[in-house]
Amino acid sequence: MKEVKSVKKKVAFATCVQLGQSCIEEILRIGGELDLLICLKDNKAKNKSGRIYLDEIAATYNIPLLKIDNINDDEVLNTLKAHEIDWLFIIGWSQIAKREVLNTPTYGCIGMHPTLLPEGRGRAAIPWAIIKGLRKTGVTMFKLDEGVDTGDIIAQEAIYLNETTTASELYKKVDEMHISLITNNWDSVVNNRINLQKQNENSATHWPGRKPEDGEILNVMTMDEAEKLVRAVTHPYPGAFFKDETRTLRIWSAITNKRHGEIKLSDGYLIPIDYEIEVEL
Repeated sequence: MKEVKSVKKKVAFATCVQLGQSCIEEILRIGGELDLLICLKDNKAKNKSGRIYLDEIAATYNIPLLKIDNINDDEVLNTLKAHEIDWLFIIGWSQIAKREVLNTPTYGCIGMHPTLLPEGRGRAAIPWAIIKGLRKTGVTMFKLDEGVDTGDIIAQEAIYLNETTTASELYKKVDEMHISLITNNWDSVVNNRINLQKQNENSATHWPGRKPEDGEILNVMTMDEAEKLVRAVTHPYPGAFFKDETRTLRIWSAITNKRHGEIKLSDGYLIPIDYEIEVEL
């Protein structure tokens, strides 16, 4: 741990999605101060789920805004040093911060992950929680290290799911939990009173990334598999889809029936409720 140069902690925040912006807004709401905002350049990740831009909030609160290509770029290191940043929050950021970035702020970097770590390290945590039929997930605030979601835990709070929870609903709950974790831990973080807890490697699991094409509904799926997939990749994600000989259906919500329906499955049918005919072949 480096020597503290001043009582006031200087904090930077890097994000390009709504979950991070919600945290920034909460920090400012509770009277916290941010000394630097970092976001991707406007032409980067334009189709990323939940993509946001920080120009307005930076201008409103007169916070310097750095727009970058990569969190590991030299301009990030140089700007963190120039602003003498003590803590850097990196939330909703798909690029992995390397050692030099992690070691530049006085105390280090903090992230959030939408699972109860060490379960569900990796990507696509919200869709996977639904596809796996979890009844409990959550959000973890942790100190970033060089691994993927392997750093020491600062705090975590649980979210409960049921058999009808959609990605839209879970994303909203995850967003609310990010805000709650900021509210409950901001003072401890900026005053360096946090208690770090090692993750139990014996309980660790890793969930792989998902691509839009992973949302395809196939006739060999069961009703349970297809219905979960629809709920798991609905808004703000690209949506489930089904192709037949003449069209592609983009399905945002659906129900199942054992005896009849539009899409034949291995043990019944899927009936699209909210859908679009995306392609006419």
